[in-house]
Amino acid sequence: MIVVTGATGNVGRALVQQLVEAGEQVTALSRRAPAGQLPPGVRHIAANLAQPAAVRPALEGAEALFLLVAGEDPQGLLKEAKAAGVRRVVLLSSQGVGTRPESYEHAASFEAAVAASELEWTVLRSGGLASNAYAWAEPIRAHRTAAAPFGDIGLPFVDPDDVAAVAAAVLREDGHHGATYVLTGPAPTTPRERAVAIAEAIGETVHFEEQTREEAHAQLAAFVPLPVVEGTLAILGTPTPEEQRTSPDVERILGRPAHPFTTWAHRNAAAFR
Repeated sequence: MIVVTGATGNVGRALVQQLVEAGEQVTALSRRAPAGQLPPGVRHIAANLAQPAAVRPALEGAEALFLLVAGEDPQGLLKEAKAAGVRRVVLLSSQGVGTRPESYEHAASFEAAVAASELEWTVLRSGGLASNAYAWAEPIRAHRTAAAPFGDIGLPFVDPDDVAAVAAAVLREDGHHGATYVLTGPAPTTPRERAVAIAEAIGETVHFEEQTREEAHAQLAAFVPLPVVEGTLAILGTPTPEEQRTSPDVERILGRPAHPFTTWAHRNAAAFR
């Protein structure tokens, strides 16, 4: 049995579906009950990762754990996993741990705890997710506008379904112990180009509005901690060559190229109509 934390998120939801399709028994764990119906046979448990003891019922009988960076006690979560008999953990982390560790200390602490856990472990360092474009859903539906800073700076955003597919493979296969994989899309795209891709997907004109750094900072600070805001804006505005480089890890593990942003936009066009 495989436990998926963050099971209602963009990666977790896709991961649950892919594992079920592969014939795995899955327990979906999230803070709230899923808004939509889970695949048949999937058990759901509501628990907060900030409270490791609350996760205990979900881990009973599990062999593998897909873990998000959430809460402040990764050692406690991993202790519960080990006590329950979990032998493999796959952590969804951030590419920023490798490129800007000073801004991603929280995720780095989870990586360190996983590596010291005595479990079989793999770290997935995701680049920016294509699903970040959901932030445009309401303004595109209402006004056919999309706003973002640094409109002409490209980054290889990754499809959450590709992240989920890599996670599914690593959770089910041997040979990934001790590995850290960087997951990106197949090519950099700019915010302006991503707005065009969504416009083409919905068959409507979308006007792109370039935000100032200050406007973007204020918007992000309403949802994420300040160090992550600074790190995110640094990546978006002044990316390093490594952050703009496409990683081969998705194709290496899945045996196919990573999906381009246009694939994600067409698959999720209904959210922007």
